[in-house]
Amino acid sequence: HAEAAYETDGNGDSGGSLTSVGRDQARRLGQRLKPLRPSFIICSEISRAVQTAEIAASVLSVPVEVRLGLEEYHVGDERGRPYKASLMEPLLQDWLHGRLSSGIPGGEDGHAVARRVMSVLDDAVVRAGDQTIAVVSHGGAINSIIGRLSPGTSELSYDALEVPPCGMVVLTLRAGEWHISGSECG
Repeated sequence: HAEAAYETDGNGDSGGSLTSVGRDQARRLGQRLKPLRPSFIICSEISRAVQTAEIAASVLSVPVEVRLGLEEYHVGDERGRPYKASLMEPLLQDWLHGRLSSGIPGGEDGHAVARRVMSVLDDAVVRAGDQTIAVVSHGGAINSIIGRLSPGTSELSYDALEVPPCGMVVLTLRAGEWHISGSECG
């Protein structure tokens, strides 16, 4: 999703509205997606993802479908507490390198996040047939997918510990298996 402003400084897995910079990023995302020719965009139900998807979709003239399961990882016992880099950054680094059993007490581990996101992707691909789809999700969810598909990958064009606003990871499905086929900074 694009750059967002949040209602509180506490950890959470919901909320956020796009800033003016974020709205510009979402428009540019639509332009960057044009060569891929997506037939629709799916996004998480979290407002910052919905706003990003709707703006990008307006550039592409394609519909948006809001889907449960694409949201950010659940922060459990850290919900509402100030962000702790010493806790969150090692977690995201673990996931990126395929150590998906790491998690936050009371929250999700990387396996749970990757399972729910992949389930949505698998369903969307069945419905899309041979058409391309675009997905708007969240950094931690994306890190779990990278860690599941290609732990420690060097195929990313940015420091994946912090997925940049509107950063893209391109996935392809070949012979029933998902693969990372590229990435691009926002």
